[in-house]
Amino acid sequence: DHIDATMLMPAHALQGVAMASNNTASRRLFLQTTCGTFSAAWLALHWGEVVAAARNAHQAAQSPAASPASFLTQTEAAIVEAVAAQIIPSDSTPGAREAGVVYFIDRALATFFAHTAQLFRSQLSAFHRDCRERYPEVESFPNLPSDRQIEWLRTIEHTPFFQSMQRLTVLGMFTMPFHHPARDYTA
Repeated sequence: DHIDATMLMPAHALQGVAMASNNTASRRLFLQTTCGTFSAAWLALHWGEVVAAARNAHQAAQSPAASPASFLTQTEAAIVEAVAAQIIPSDSTPGAREAGVVYFIDRALATFFAHTAQLFRSQLSAFHRDCRERYPEVESFPNLPSDRQIEWLRTIEHTPFFQSMQRLTVLGMFTMPFHHPARDYTA
């Protein structure tokens, strides 16, 4: 069974897609396009909350004694920060750690992503447990050398936890204002 999705999809979504002989798109393509549209719609509806979380996180990141306190524990925050720092590492520009993305993720889980917070926490717990089983010589993921962190992340990159971390890291990174040595800007 195929859904005639061609009438519901923007033309750019159909470019380069192999269409069935009767000019219909597969259900998978329809769902991918629809989910992308719903994601954009969700973001538009929640943009005010996202910006508020980014501002709050930016202020927390500027405080020398700041600690994520809205949702994440200190241990959870350390793991989230280390994962985010591998997703968007530092190079010639600040990465997720320097931008304070952990504060954004903490705030997101306490506010506009609260409906997924407990699921995120259970996935984070499983991530932590599995990492300790694979690397019993270290206490936690942040204690692994960078190359071992990357090695571990590659084994879980298709999991819901990693996908959530990617989304939240990128959203946090590109909505949070932070200071660049040359100029102030919003990423």
